[in-house]
Amino acid sequence: MDPKQEHQPGPPSSVIFNKYEMGRVLGQGNFAKVYYGRNLVTNESVAIKVIKKEKLKKERLVKQIKREVSVMRLVKHPNIVELKEVMATKTKIFLVMEYVKGGELFTKVNKGKLKEDVARKYFQQLISAVDFCHSRGVTHRDLKPENLLLDENEELKVSDFGLSALPEQKRSDGMLLTPCGTPAYVAPEVLKKKGYDGSKADIWSCSVILYALVCGYLPFEGENVMRIYRKSFRAEYELPDWVSNEAKNLISKLLVANPEKRFSIIDIMNDPWFQIGFIRPIAFSMKESYFEGDIDFNDDGVEVNNEVEKPARPFYNAFEIISSLSHGFDLRSLFETRKRSPSMFISKFSALAVLAKLEAVAKKLNFRVIGKKEFMVRMQGNREGRKGKLAMTVEVFEVAPEVAVVEFNMSSGDTFEYIKFCEEEVRPSLKDIVWTWQGGDNNNDCQQ
Repeated sequence: MDPKQEHQPGPPSSVIFNKYEMGRVLGQGNFAKVYYGRNLVTNESVAIKVIKKEKLKKERLVKQIKREVSVMRLVKHPNIVELKEVMATKTKIFLVMEYVKGGELFTKVNKGKLKEDVARKYFQQLISAVDFCHSRGVTHRDLKPENLLLDENEELKVSDFGLSALPEQKRSDGMLLTPCGTPAYVAPEVLKKKGYDGSKADIWSCSVILYALVCGYLPFEGENVMRIYRKSFRAEYELPDWVSNEAKNLISKLLVANPEKRFSIIDIMNDPWFQIGFIRPIAFSMKESYFEGDIDFNDDGVEVNNEVEKPARPFYNAFEIISSLSHGFDLRSLFETRKRSPSMFISKFSALAVLAKLEAVAKKLNFRVIGKKEFMVRMQGNREGRKGKLAMTVEVFEVAPEVAVVEFNMSSGDTFEYIKFCEEEVRPSLKDIVWTWQGGDNNNDCQQ
């Protein structure tokens, strides 16, 4: 990119608080935009995340943003994107962050495997950053290449703490409960009803990232999310011949389904393969809180000039893949972003118990079972709709004795009638066996 273009100023109204000049849009979501910015005093490049308060309230994301700000206040480390300043107006919140211009690590991995020494360097920086977060009681819970950025010096920066957890979110036994993460990177224990250690779950995600760096593809792949879960629950994977024996040994100690037997960060740092060329950063410390009080999420304060807003893409929940994916990482088919609620849920009941409940609900809703094969049920309504009788197929996958994943698919009928039926009839009828829905809009706030 042309440096002159990068520092090109935005429209005349884009100077905020007489301190920052906002330029081009770097990215945008449903409730926020990220702009390239420049500090008018120091001429430093920054990234400015502009969040609409109204959208936060509408999407019930206030807790998520508060948590992200709280976490970023706590951590300052060479391999973590720095939060420099937080400001607020009547309608918006401005997070001024370190500008990382090198893009996502995902872009590199998407082109194929990395040389082992390069992969090791990125993994060392990742573990160093994660270790620092854990020492402050922070667990990230959504580590993946898309959330790892590279600066102009090819140094790794961990970003996106929106799903992270603070110490006060833990239960009395130190465990977390709410399932957060992306399917290909989420630890098996996160989906279990007994609670999970956030630090050990982060290590699993780091392990999947390491595997992807040295292999060029993911360890647990499948045509749908249930297959991925099944493989990860059993830690079923293979390592290609080009991976060194030393790296294979470390990965085999990390991708362990039982979190109690999984390598800890201390174990990782003592591993011979990891130690090659490793230099622990010394320029890190707990960030002093220089923010004046808490961030105001209410509609009061001073107003500044508003930017012209463009239509935003839909918000993706914790189990959906946010980035554009391609060969080797293409999981888009697992998560349709169009509205067809609900499509999938996780249950704490066994597959047999879920099937029994589904048949009872079908009878209650005047649907008859017209086909049944192993853990798949096809049911059809009695009423004629706009395109005939509504029918759906429900498949139940027991990925572990205490975890079942249930997926709905419309077989025939009208799509609009199917969506309405699912939202108004199916969801309420199944609430006693559902742990968390995926594909709907009520799973965005990981609170524990």
